[in-house]
Amino acid sequence: MLGPSAPQFLEGSNFFMDPLTLIMLAVLAVLIIFMVRNSRKRKREAEELTNKITEGAYVMTNFGVYGTILTIDIENNFILLETSPGNVLKVHRQTVTRVVPTDEPEAITDAETIDDETEPAFGERIHETKAETSGTVLNGVPLDENGKPRTDSTKSGE
Repeated sequence: MLGPSAPQFLEGSNFFMDPLTLIMLAVLAVLIIFMVRNSRKRKREAEELTNKITEGAYVMTNFGVYGTILTIDIENNFILLETSPGNVLKVHRQTVTRVVPTDEPEAITDAETIDDETEPAFGERIHETKAETSGTVLNGVPLDENGKPRTDSTKSGE
């Protein structure tokens, strides 16, 4: 015999009962599960994207160009993309990374406008009055004509 057979080799040792080996095998199994799960998710997203890509769809390419699809040539794997009226680009089909929704943003109603009498929420910008913003302001501090911070007496021009 050239070497010990597998059962004799494993017979005297606790190869499968070693805690470090069990942990390593468990980590390996978890990694494999996540790899398979991510590949299925990417495949499903790619299929959804190919279903959304139709003529007339507003899309973005992987190099940041937005445009409307004019024609799709499946045999030669390219798309004619109109970026602006009269400008047509010929790009590979796989450069289209997403279909951009064309929904217009909703207008702000009067009920959603900021009331000057209420205190602003955290992080919300406040409206300044013209008296506060007259002259030069640096980091929210009003400056006089010499570039020094104004005091209350210099604010009124006395």
